Amino acid sequence: MLTFPPETIRTDRLTLLPLQAGHAEEMATVLSDPDLHTFTGSTPETAQALRARYERWAAGSPDPAASRGACAEIAWVVGTPWQRQGIATEAARGLVAWLRSRSLSCSPSRSHVVHTVVAHIHPDHRASAAVATAAGLAPTSRRQDGEVRWQLVTCP
Repeated sequence: MLTFPPETIRTDRLTLLPLQAGHAEEMATVLSDPDLHTFTGSTPETAQALRARYERWAAGSPDPAASRGACAEIAWVVGTPWQRQGIATEAARGLVAWLRSRSLSCSPSRSHVVHTVVAHIHPDHRASAAVATAAGLAPTSRRQDGEVRWQLVTCP
């Protein structure tokens, strides 16, 4: 599995922090609006459930020998009070730029090269499609769990 050490990413207006279990309480409040779950089919989770999920994500793969290839999957959610301010677009662009800066050479001998950036977006979620487009991703014909796979190939 391709991993990068946790690092803060800065954009003009944002400081993107690596997700930690300690963020669960605040995120449970931010994600409590049922409208945020319209396109995912999920429901708001408790702080305890989010903490458990964030701990699993931080731990990475249970098998250190497992490799998922040189693909980075990104996603975004913006709390209702902060929507329509370009935050998701700025964050996605910043993350894609950061991934590209860590993959300057597409040489197969480099261990930290991201060849593809992927996002999965509900076909009716126009706001997320606009964010993905602004970050350089394009829709593909592939679908997973009813969502369209969007991707940016950084190293052909």
